[in-house]
Amino acid sequence: MARPGLHTVSDYEARAKTILSKSVYEQFALGAGDNGTLAENRRAYSRLLLQWRCLRGVEAVDMSTSVLGHRISSPICVAPSSMQKMACADGEKAMARACTEAGTLMTVSSWSTHSMEDIIGAADRKLPQWFQLYISPDRSFTQGLVHRAEASGFKAIVVTLDVPRPGVRFANMRNAFAMPANLSLEHYSVGGHGAGPGGDFLKQNVDIHMHRSLSWTDIEWIKSTTHLPIVVKGVMSGDDAKEALRHGVDAIWVSNHGGRQLDGSPATIDVLAEVVQAVDGRVEVYVDGGVRSGTDVLKALALGARAVFVGRPPLWGLVCNGEDGAGDVLGILNHELEVALTLCGCSSVQSVPKSIAVPASRYRSLL
Repeated sequence: MARPGLHTVSDYEARAKTILSKSVYEQFALGAGDNGTLAENRRAYSRLLLQWRCLRGVEAVDMSTSVLGHRISSPICVAPSSMQKMACADGEKAMARACTEAGTLMTVSSWSTHSMEDIIGAADRKLPQWFQLYISPDRSFTQGLVHRAEASGFKAIVVTLDVPRPGVRFANMRNAFAMPANLSLEHYSVGGHGAGPGGDFLKQNVDIHMHRSLSWTDIEWIKSTTHLPIVVKGVMSGDDAKEALRHGVDAIWVSNHGGRQLDGSPATIDVLAEVVQAVDGRVEVYVDGGVRSGTDVLKALALGARAVFVGRPPLWGLVCNGEDGAGDVLGILNHELEVALTLCGCSSVQSVPKSIAVPASRYRSLL
């Protein structure tokens, strides 16, 4: 249930900023460098307009869809976000319950502050959950995480491609950001791979777990270790999408890590159509980055995304009101999407024509 004065994603972020410390808020909110890519992710959606169609007789909208063969209630899914206990005491478990209530998919971060087993245990097993993976130079450790995800009931492995090393994050430097002393990264706290309790998680983990020599052969190796589908996250060009297909991936996730890696890189929505064209229907394509409204989601669907992932928005809900807050943010986005679909004459999320998303420059050129 929404709290008074919280009606949009922006409302929730503004409230969350007053609750969190500056250091934690900026760890969640800001990106790499001067935050240019972070801002561009948002600006790019404003460069697209929705061309509605009238008198289409849309009495009801079917919001349901499927990802990798699993039915979900909406194409709005939750992206991996690290260290969610910094947002609320129940952290990722609260987020999992919110996703269960919303009937949608959650992707669990490798850098979570609950174990994957505890997180999936908090959710409805009838709904899919995916596990996000950083491939470590220590293959036995990486394989152990994959096998734990299999045994726990996760439905896919999401391999993040865009972090051979962390981006330059000025806010974390200025704030001397460190994970609170009472928290630990649960998947890295055993077997000599520890990240906690507390401390600067980047300093503790970069040298051990960031794989600077990561290559497409590592994707082939991951596929050989598991029966689960492999989703690659961090594809930002048609050429890399084609390369991913050549290496047998099961789905492609267009992402620039929420603007947290390479400042000056393009917005994800600007790259989406290129990737969809390169894939040509052979696998599903997803997108994240800069999504703050249901109309943003509709634009991404029009450009070919099968599902649209949000990271920061439900996190702000978690900060403000735990599980209920995260659920309310997902509810806000879904309501906005349903209204936009109706107004654009679309009776389902799977019947959105590309023609409804048009560049704003088309209309400016007519002046």
